[in-house]
Amino acid sequence: MPPSTKTPLSEDLKRLVGQRVAAVDTPSLVVDVDAMQRNLSRMAEFARKHDIRWRPHAKMHKSSAIARLQLQAGAVGVCVQKTSEAEAMVAGGVYNVYISNEVIAPAKLARVAELAHQAAAEHGQLAIAVDSAEGVRRLANAMDDRRRGGAGTVIDVFVEIDVGQGRCGVTPGRAALELALEIRKHAPLRFAGLQAYHGKAQHVRSPQARRDAIAVVVQDVLFTRKLIEAEGIPVDLVTGAGTGSMVCEAASGVFGELQAGSFLFMDADYAANERDPAQPQFEHALFVKSQVTSSGLLHAVCDAGHKSHAIDSGLPRVVTLPATGELEYANGGDEHGILRPTAGNQRVPHLDDTIWLIPGHCDPTVNLHNHMVGVTGGLENGRVDKIIRVDARGALT
Repeated sequence: MPPSTKTPLSEDLKRLVGQRVAAVDTPSLVVDVDAMQRNLSRMAEFARKHDIRWRPHAKMHKSSAIARLQLQAGAVGVCVQKTSEAEAMVAGGVYNVYISNEVIAPAKLARVAELAHQAAAEHGQLAIAVDSAEGVRRLANAMDDRRRGGAGTVIDVFVEIDVGQGRCGVTPGRAALELALEIRKHAPLRFAGLQAYHGKAQHVRSPQARRDAIAVVVQDVLFTRKLIEAEGIPVDLVTGAGTGSMVCEAASGVFGELQAGSFLFMDADYAANERDPAQPQFEHALFVKSQVTSSGLLHAVCDAGHKSHAIDSGLPRVVTLPATGELEYANGGDEHGILRPTAGNQRVPHLDDTIWLIPGHCDPTVNLHNHMVGVTGGLENGRVDKIIRVDARGALT
């Protein structure tokens, strides 16, 4: 279990609840709870409209409290990428968890088997992805070892096919059939369907280019599903999709489940995509609150550097406020961000000015923080509504 799930919130953090946003220290990771709830409602409505399941990625927010909100809104469960993330979710009362990634190490698989038993005991279900016969056999051995301890638990297993990500997954077609046949040899395993996620398509800027990419994915899935079903094996579910391409998978008639996760917070990189008219209008809901600590003639410096936000998908965007005008954020290192007025804005921020940053990539940004500060009533004049623990911070194993 990740250590952060055991770390109590400080008294200072608890006392923040009910106070105005101005009381939040910097740099801090802040969630606009109102915007998050609107995003959640729009996603739930989208899934209902398209009669499709949604299983959002909890690796994005790493919080069992937020995962429970998603379940209450209609999600069938959550996805994670790591065994320790799954452990944090189950420890936090989330019992329908899909590890949409391959796990090979026997020690980790023993943990997976134990988690499957814990989830089943709470009327939940654990699932996992595979892309090798050896992975299937090791998973079956781990589940058999756990069953010998008195639990007849079955784990759902999805065969991952590589539909363009160029990362994990077998080639669509015969290789996937062979894995489905291997899964059915083992009593503790249930072949649950196909994992078909095209990560690269999520950040293609043009809606038409995203539609073209997912059209190829759909053909790969149809081909693979036809081969498997010809052997008398039902393919009950095809799962995949992300925030960038979800409208394509939802409209395909092939996908039965969406794994989009970033819609909840909407980072700067996803916002750079040209929006498909069929996609709900998701709002930014995750921010780094920062303060100007140095101010000169041509630039100012804030106290939020790399240690407070990830930069793998680019530097953060600065929220434009009347007090500061439009600003550009530049790399200032681990602890500092450099702020310069953009064209048409002559104002350099003053000492103590509050700066709100929209991270480039929400997932690794969240992983840098032990908690998020949930605010209602707006960033400027709202109040702290809750402290959201990042249960799975550092959950890398």
